[in-house]
Amino acid sequence: MSTNPLLDHHSLPPFAEIQPEHVVPAIETLLAENRRAIDALVTRAEQETPRWETLAAPLEALNDRLERAWSPVSHLNGTMNNPALRDAYEQSLGMLSEYTTWLGQHEGLFRAWQALKDGPGWAELDASQRRTVENALRDFRLAGVDLPRDKQERYGEIRARLSSLSNTFSNQLLDATQAWQLVLEDDSRLGGVPRSALDTLAANAEAKGVTGYRITLDFPSFFPVMTHADDRELRREVYTAFVTRASETGPNAGEFDNAPVMEEILALRQEMIELLGFSTYADYSLATKMADSPGAVIGFLEDLARRAVPQAREEYAELAEFAREHLGLDELAPWDVGYASEKLREARYAISDEQLRPYFPAPRVVDGLFQVVGKLYGVTFEEDYQVPRYHSDVRFFHIMENGAPIAGFYLDLYAREGKRGGAWMDECRVRREENGELQLPVAYLTCNFTRPMGDTPALLTHDEVTTLFHEFGHGLHHMLTRQTIADISGINGVAWDAVELPSQFMENYCWEREGLDLIAGHVDTGEPLPQALFDKLLAARNFQSAMGMARQLELSLFDFRLHMETEAPSAADIQSLLDEVRDQVSVVPRVDFNRFQNGFGHIFAGGYAAGYYSYKWAEVLSADAWSAFEEAGIFDPDTGRRFRTEILERGGSQDAAELFRAFRGREPSVEPLLRHCGIRAA
Repeated sequence: MSTNPLLDHHSLPPFAEIQPEHVVPAIETLLAENRRAIDALVTRAEQETPRWETLAAPLEALNDRLERAWSPVSHLNGTMNNPALRDAYEQSLGMLSEYTTWLGQHEGLFRAWQALKDGPGWAELDASQRRTVENALRDFRLAGVDLPRDKQERYGEIRARLSSLSNTFSNQLLDATQAWQLVLEDDSRLGGVPRSALDTLAANAEAKGVTGYRITLDFPSFFPVMTHADDRELRREVYTAFVTRASETGPNAGEFDNAPVMEEILALRQEMIELLGFSTYADYSLATKMADSPGAVIGFLEDLARRAVPQAREEYAELAEFAREHLGLDELAPWDVGYASEKLREARYAISDEQLRPYFPAPRVVDGLFQVVGKLYGVTFEEDYQVPRYHSDVRFFHIMENGAPIAGFYLDLYAREGKRGGAWMDECRVRREENGELQLPVAYLTCNFTRPMGDTPALLTHDEVTTLFHEFGHGLHHMLTRQTIADISGINGVAWDAVELPSQFMENYCWEREGLDLIAGHVDTGEPLPQALFDKLLAARNFQSAMGMARQLELSLFDFRLHMETEAPSAADIQSLLDEVRDQVSVVPRVDFNRFQNGFGHIFAGGYAAGYYSYKWAEVLSADAWSAFEEAGIFDPDTGRRFRTEILERGGSQDAAELFRAFRGREPSVEPLLRHCGIRAA
């Protein structure tokens, strides 16, 4: 065994042993070993015609060893961020980017893959292996393997810089989020804020050694203030801090400004894709997606806007009228919209998050999630208390089938300092086979819910319940795969605009009586959600759904049009484009100081550049897939088996469109989505 745990073979990461000082030496060692091994594989391929077992299989093993070391480091950087780890992560990111470029532009390796396709070994390959080879050849071309040497070098420089800039964007957003706080000595300004949220704010204060209530920009703190606080000036203050994060304006003006980062990212993306022969970044993005052209994406989004925006305007007009008549708000400001919407929802449906919370204690919700998945796919769950964890909040479970584990996952539910916001699923281990040995898939499932207080379990909002189900849908896609080649196993190789299908599909169980009876139980009595509350929840399901769709269309159109530009936009240009899109589809008021784009991590620090539309594109697929369960029964075993077999198990082994047709028996239809969202036919 080495003295560096990242270099040892572990079935699961030894989190207790991993220290920041291990990261850079481990990555340096692995990259050097990989380079030598790959050059040796290429030399062999020049001497004898490559076959799967002499080229693809050993390459996969090299990549997997690197991923097994990097995965826990990347995950810790997102969930247990600290200066030493951040520094090690950033140093490694540069080395990994350089290595990825070297790999993608390795002409000898490209020729070896081409020789595998052109040679006698091709006939021996099964469909999954052939798809892997074809994907590899496509990715070589997208990495500039055909470029002259000087352009290859420039491409490599750009990729390395983009990797660094994305990390900078993410860090500055995290730092800006954590830099602001508002401490209130008593609750006199917190009228209307529910008891559960007051407890959270008090715990925030206690954690920093101050008395009173501490408001931060983390979601469990920010959201209750914006939706419940009667003090309008307090809402304005918190809203202003939130929408100016990482910008040149607001309470931390200029301190963590992401505007120069965005400008450079967009300029470099455009330069990179011109090197590769694409006219826009949007064209480049679609090379690996279901949508076949930028025109198809814009047409899709504008068609949804044509259907949703008129109804969204009606919903907003109703809200404004209610605010005038019942709240004394003659004119809604952005910091009033969430507050007035919650008041209207309570008035119209006599329901609030606070009424529902007691029925969604986190332990019961997690158990209910497992029961839903068990009924659908015939699997069970076993918690493992021996697995090393990186924080006391984290739990580990095995997914069992026929008495044996088939996958595992870490469950990390609660917000804390040093953990980036949002919710996500990521890979810890990918399902693959090597020398007859099967490596089981393992996932990280991460959320940012309100923490438990003392002996009281965390009480979730219904939105948080659906978020958990959403991320677990991604997890199932990763963990229930039957593929044994890493590049097409789980979510790997799946078109980005189809990858949200399994996650959005799972959300439906949070709205069905049959599903909720498994998920919900009162924290004190265990009683199920009363029918009267369920009826109200259902009645309120599509409350302001057109406004919600308009917001998603705003983000999608902004992202896609931003990446259809051929000239690198300035920060002012970015703002102008966002304003133009908002004029087209937004219905809520806005203020000049809003810098949403400076915190839009999905497209500047995540994988959604020219791809945010994927949420809506995949929602069409998921709503249509769900309609099959509506027809047969939401726990129909045959339909569940077919969804598992045709969608979840196939990974990236076939085109997403083919898999959907195999499950549904036809092309996808937009009508189920409109029906589920309560959008009237235009």
